[in-house]
Amino acid sequence: QVQLVESGGGLVQAGGSLRLSCAASANILRFNAMAWYRQAPGNSRELVARMTSGGSTNYASSVKGRFTISRDNAKNTVYLQMNSLKPEDTADYYCAAHEILSVPGYWGQGTQVTVSS
Repeated sequence: QVQLVESGGGLVQAGGSLRLSCAASANILRFNAMAWYRQAPGNSRELVARMTSGGSTNYASSVKGRFTISRDNAKNTVYLQMNSLKPEDTADYYCAAHEILSVPGYWGQGTQVTVSS
């Protein structure tokens, strides 16, 4: 069983930055991709950013240019650097490991991000 533990959420003012971390209990390179998702109240969960084992990345259009996904293979940790945060970025953020590229197989417990205006 793979465990993913997120950290780094919190309350920040609009325009500020946060860095989320996701520590995995397994070698993250065994997965086709690692990703960050978010879910705001009343909304469905959406993909925010994804990085394949080969290092390719893709982002939701709403965060492109503001958010960056990265990883530290030695630490089995994935990061989400979030800059120029907006109130609409407020959500619970989840880390996911994809054994199949398009389907998340493992989830973390989530970390809350609140952006005040």
